[in-house]
Amino acid sequence: MDSPSKLLLLLEAVRSVVEYGQSIILNVPLQFISPEGDGHPVVIFPGLGTADGSTHFVRTFLSNMGYKVYPWGFGRNLGPQEGLAKLTEEMTSHIRDISIANGGVKVSLIGWSLGGVYVREIAKAAPDLIRQVITLGTPFKGIPNATNATMLYELLNKDKSHLDPLIIESVAKCPNVPFTSIYSKTDGVVAWTSSIEKETSISENIEVPCASHLGLGHNPTTMYIIANRLAQADGEWVRYKK
Repeated sequence: MDSPSKLLLLLEAVRSVVEYGQSIILNVPLQFISPEGDGHPVVIFPGLGTADGSTHFVRTFLSNMGYKVYPWGFGRNLGPQEGLAKLTEEMTSHIRDISIANGGVKVSLIGWSLGGVYVREIAKAAPDLIRQVITLGTPFKGIPNATNATMLYELLNKDKSHLDPLIIESVAKCPNVPFTSIYSKTDGVVAWTSSIEKETSISENIEVPCASHLGLGHNPTTMYIIANRLAQADGEWVRYKK
């Protein structure tokens, strides 16, 4: 599985800015056509090298739609410095606290890029806590060759779990909760084929045409899809009707 072309990678920043501008212009209409939220807690996880500021747009959008939205709260995402298992344990404890603070209701998780690996692992560790999982441009298959971010990952994080065959196999397993992978065939960072899950009654893949990797977290189409997915009642999840 090969990483995206260098041309797509070079165009990432410009395309992302365009997508952000589109969402600013369409923000009010998007809120008007998107289903209202039911107030359940939603936690947003950022991608590699970024922090909660990168998810400000989607968090604000979902807050306006009626959800109780939380940042991931672990600072800048520099990768699992002490191993994926330890970080998953810490994050799962954090999600459990959020659930308890909201009366024990299940929590929905959204993860952008590497953040999506984290939310899938949390859902595997504690499926009883999780209402649904949504990932944005997350490479859960074909690691490490499926992404142009491997060099950055290795620069920021000395953990070598991304090279461990057992961990690679484990990361590729789908969580046993409703799962949506949002991806783009024009992603310049992650090979879109690495974001494709086997579709079942509780798992699906949804393409956002022409989106960049850096823009997936604020692309207007992404916002609508996320709102549509989160609006489903707990226990009544069905696959997206395109």
